[in-house]
Amino acid sequence: MKTRGGSSGGSEKSSDKSKQVLPKEVKGKPKSGRFWKEPKQRASTMVKSKSKPGVKAAEWRQTRRNVKEISNSIKESIQGDSVARREREEANKLRREENAKKSEVVQVIRNPSKLKRMKKKQLRKIEKRDTSKMETKRRLRSNSLPEGETAE
Repeated sequence: MKTRGGSSGGSEKSSDKSKQVLPKEVKGKPKSGRFWKEPKQRASTMVKSKSKPGVKAAEWRQTRRNVKEISNSIKESIQGDSVARREREEANKLRREENAKKSEVVQVIRNPSKLKRMKKKQLRKIEKRDTSKMETKRRLRSNSLPEGETAE
């Protein structure tokens, strides 16, 4: 019969077991189910990048400068495009407003008593305009028309 833990011949087998390297962690599916998460490392075990000595450092600085110049030029071009787009939008807005003013149908109210008779809803729709420009345009048109024709 064999006995457990005896000193006869059992010490050699136990020393062989201690020499075998067992893995520190048993890998398997994480309990949380987040398989993409990696185990955290301590700061002391992380590989730290060392500064580049001599020539390599100069090359590294030069590449950094080049990258900065390229990124700055890209930023400037994007900024220039946005400024140009803003100016175009502003010009389009002004043109749209001018066209809207030109296409307005205007009825001049010369009798102020009409305004007093109007209801509030009608008064809200009324907008004041400077009609002196319109009169000058009308005069110019009437002067440029051939004789015998009248402007409406």
